[in-house]
Amino acid sequence: MMQDVKINSYQFLVLVIFFTIGTSLLTVPSVLAAEAKQDAWIAAIIGTGMGSLVIWLFITIALWFPHLTFIQINEKVFGKWIGKAFSVFFVLTTFLYTSELLFYCGTFLNIHALPSTPMVVLNILMAGVVVMGVRLGLETIARSAEILIAVFFILFLILVVFISPEIKFENIQPVFEMGTKKIVQSSVFYFVVSSVNAVILLMIFPSFINKMKQGKKSFLLGNLIGGIIIIIITFLTVAVLGPENTARQSYPSYELAKRINVGDFVQRIEGLMGTLWIIALYFKAVLYFYASVLGMAQILNLKDYRPLTLPLGMIAVVLSLIIYPNVIYQQYWDSTTGNTLSLSYGLFLPLLLVVIYGLRKKKLKKEA
Repeated sequence: MMQDVKINSYQFLVLVIFFTIGTSLLTVPSVLAAEAKQDAWIAAIIGTGMGSLVIWLFITIALWFPHLTFIQINEKVFGKWIGKAFSVFFVLTTFLYTSELLFYCGTFLNIHALPSTPMVVLNILMAGVVVMGVRLGLETIARSAEILIAVFFILFLILVVFISPEIKFENIQPVFEMGTKKIVQSSVFYFVVSSVNAVILLMIFPSFINKMKQGKKSFLLGNLIGGIIIIIITFLTVAVLGPENTARQSYPSYELAKRINVGDFVQRIEGLMGTLWIIALYFKAVLYFYASVLGMAQILNLKDYRPLTLPLGMIAVVLSLIIYPNVIYQQYWDSTTGNTLSLSYGLFLPLLLVVIYGLRKKKLKKEA
């Protein structure tokens, strides 16, 4: 199914970067600062390092079955029925996260940009673009990401350069005050959001990458580049806003952009940060939705996933409106149930897959 679709390693690199940044650009600094205070940027570094190990695990699994997606790998290793059960869990989780990202987008725009516009309208518009992208196919998604990554980095550099004069190094002192244990614990949320959830990229890598060896490097490098961007943003938010103020803000990096003031002329350009986040959020939502519809099509043995996109897109909009009663509940859910779900399908399931593969390795090689 769709095996003739191929993207190059650079396009995959860009998709990995966007996925890694995704929601983290606006939300992660406040979560890290709430626990690690002024050491939040160190927690981001540790989270990025931990993430590289998980990405290496994903690559190892993928290279055992270079022509299969994660759904197909599950059925191959666990057997037809147990594999399908795990695959259904995987698809439902990725679909849930698609709806969650629609909620994120609608809430942000409703609060900061379009307060008079009903959230349902914003969610429908975002979902429409997501469905359109997935219907056009992976190659179209990759090409658009290839174009928009240049826009993203230009805006990001502008933000970093203009906010640098506002840095107060006393805000990040004393370093390591919270202790190693606290810092490592606080990095788990970022580690889960940016790297553990990247298991969905096994629906693309390596079966839809034209050069497997280069795609492997792109997976690792993309996660690292995305991590560096989050480290920089976290450092800037803490250094400019202070750890307490960063922890209080729902979107600290958006608040950071409000502080830009160059010669009383260049100021209030927080729209740049909003644009950065919407671009990254869009591609993360597209990748989640692509993984869920392609995965469901493979579970049902359909020849094409496109007939599923519109009905599932409509369900995603409805779910995005009822998934959380408010933002406070959403933040609590993310740090508890959300983390558990992500670790279940993004870490424990791949580790279990490695164990079962080790036990059935000889039999699987004979079948191949």
